Amino acid sequence: MLKFLFDRVMAFVGLMFLWPVLIVVVALIRVKMPGGPVIFKQHRVGRNGKLFTMYKFRSMIVSHSGSSVSVAGENRITPLGAKLRKYKLDELPELWNVLVGDMSFVGPRPDVPGYADQLKGDDRRVLKLRPGITGPASMKYRNEEEILASVSDPVKYNDEVIFPDKVRINLYYLDHQSFWMDIKLIICTVLGKRVMYNGELI
Repeated sequence: MLKFLFDRVMAFVGLMFLWPVLIVVVALIRVKMPGGPVIFKQHRVGRNGKLFTMYKFRSMIVSHSGSSVSVAGENRITPLGAKLRKYKLDELPELWNVLVGDMSFVGPRPDVPGYADQLKGDDRRVLKLRPGITGPASMKYRNEEEILASVSDPVKYNDEVIFPDKVRINLYYLDHQSFWMDIKLIICTVLGKRVMYNGELI
């Protein structure tokens, strides 16, 4: 209950406090990336496997046929989009998802259908968690796009290495989550700091 209340109150405060930044980003997208929507909407897998619509600022060209796995430097990401993604400004609209209860500040990053909803056995317990803007797995892989850009087969590496490791970390979070650890993870995310979590530096 404490986490639920914290999420709603802080999401509202965040939207009220950051509205000037939101307006600036909207204006930049309109000018630098004309001919498409400002907000990118996509179905993601939420708590208990229920689909919800996640909102982000658009960072890619309008027409592309790329995979759901993003790689740093790929040409479907615009120059402005690369900046927004680098400083996580593209994720600010997710505060609305937190406000309405689709997401939390801390939890697993919400996956597109075909990943989290296809989990088997004990791994499906991850779906008990509300997806988050940040979390221990996303903090460990904060440079995920750069990692994928350095391998020969990004999709295979994501499916066989990164995604299973994220599931492992998120299961640990499910079994050991605490409100005060959430606060610590949020602070470290905002400050760009690393933190020891389950014996590893993330």
